Amino acid sequence: MSMTKLASRAIIRLSPTAPDEDVRKFLQGLVTQDVVLGALPTYAALLTPQGKVIADFIVWADGADLLLDVAADQADGVVKRLSMYRLRRAIAIARDDALAVHWSPTPREGAAPDPRLAELGYRWLAPDDDAAVDEAYLAHRLSLGVAEGAEIADLLWLECNAVELNGVSFTKGCYVGQENTARMNWRQKVNRRVVVVPAAQSRPDRQRVDYPALGLSVEHWRVDDITNPPAWFAQEDLSPEA
Repeated sequence: MSMTKLASRAIIRLSPTAPDEDVRKFLQGLVTQDVVLGALPTYAALLTPQGKVIADFIVWADGADLLLDVAADQADGVVKRLSMYRLRRAIAIARDDALAVHWSPTPREGAAPDPRLAELGYRWLAPDDDAAVDEAYLAHRLSLGVAEGAEIADLLWLECNAVELNGVSFTKGCYVGQENTARMNWRQKVNRRVVVVPAAQSRPDRQRVDYPALGLSVEHWRVDDITNPPAWFAQEDLSPEA
């Protein structure tokens, strides 16, 4: 048995239940990335009206359906929030437990490179029949300085490195939380960032999630305190306007 399944992830399926319903257009008005004109899979988030993260996920296409690859502990909350926005539209929104998210650090047939960062590896959706590889994925992801799921919940989206990780479109039009997100971008007012730091550099008052077994911590720092950003992070991004 191969080890590729991410047991910490879940799939949410959005399906049209009427022939004239368009799931992509429904999600387009809610999430941060372009799911109509943009290529899928793509990285996106669902935000509060204030621009804070409810959940981040990778959006996949499956015919007329869309699939969200999301943290398993956030999936039910995302289903509930999307169902609230659905109103009377003919769209079914539910977890799809017949599928699982799979990951490999190297290319696999049928797999797509992670849309956030190529170095994160390759993902695909397939039946849940493999042994889990979550520990290896977690160590790999954190080694690259990438945070996700509960590590970034309730933070402003641009503070979660959304621009650098291809998680936001500034041309797609309105979505929930768009006003504050766009204002921060145009004014270059991203004064704090999510970072992954060694335990020796940890600041308990800035800590989001601690991983003692890996000697790492995901934290929320002011940009002027960040001295060793990941390689994918442009140094000029750490110089906000005064």
